[in-house]
Amino acid sequence: MRCSLKKAPAGAFFVLACSAWSASALALDCGPPAKTETAHVRYVHDGDTLVLDNDRKIRVIGINTPELARKDKPNEPLSIRARDRLRQLLFTSKNRVRLLYGEQRKDRYGRYLANIWSTNNRNLTEQLLAEGLGWHIAITPNIRYLECYQAAEVNARKTKRGVWGNPAWKARKAGKLTLRDTGFQRVLGQVTRINHGGGATWIELDNRLTLKLVDSDRHWFKKLPGPDWKGRQLEVRGWLYQTRGKLRVNVHHPATLTLTKAPAN
Repeated sequence: MRCSLKKAPAGAFFVLACSAWSASALALDCGPPAKTETAHVRYVHDGDTLVLDNDRKIRVIGINTPELARKDKPNEPLSIRARDRLRQLLFTSKNRVRLLYGEQRKDRYGRYLANIWSTNNRNLTEQLLAEGLGWHIAITPNIRYLECYQAAEVNARKTKRGVWGNPAWKARKAGKLTLRDTGFQRVLGQVTRINHGGGATWIELDNRLTLKLVDSDRHWFKKLPGPDWKGRQLEVRGWLYQTRGKLRVNVHHPATLTLTKAPAN
């Protein structure tokens, strides 16, 4: 699946999205394939992580929800609501879940990666995104239901549901970031530099945040980042981390980027 620039519903931005994308979630197939694994859920850790009876930890594909309290950090806004909503959805199917594991089966923490449905074939990721209880994320190669999840998020964003109507989750300005602003963020900034080297394309926002697109993921982009991006506003979503005294975020797929029109002269 290759992706290109498309006009966003609000008209102000061009979204880097897949050509097969439809604005109507109802027109998309969000259901499970014929063969899935059915399991009993013992515990829901948060809105995107659950534990099965066999102690297998599942990280849900396609969504990131606000974090619950950890170490010295408090609950993030809407984190409890997202967790409890997933618990509620699972309760309606007697805590049984249908699983379809991703092409990449595990993440770097050893968690299994899977799309999830209730036993009545309700796509639970789609439901959470439609209610604004998380953000759609696209991490290759696990993007089988990308269009479904994009469409669900678009509807929530239009109606300002959940994270889209909560001031705490407004996109951060790249120029105001500090080295302590790590973790999942939506960031908006001006493209100040683009270059290629070391097996990756590097995009700087406001000379403060660097986006890294490795060469192995370039084939997902129908139109690659280039000089025409310079001076334009770009929104990125992903996990910010600190390296060599700078902030960086890895970009795997164009669905995580939103680019404005060409800069004014």
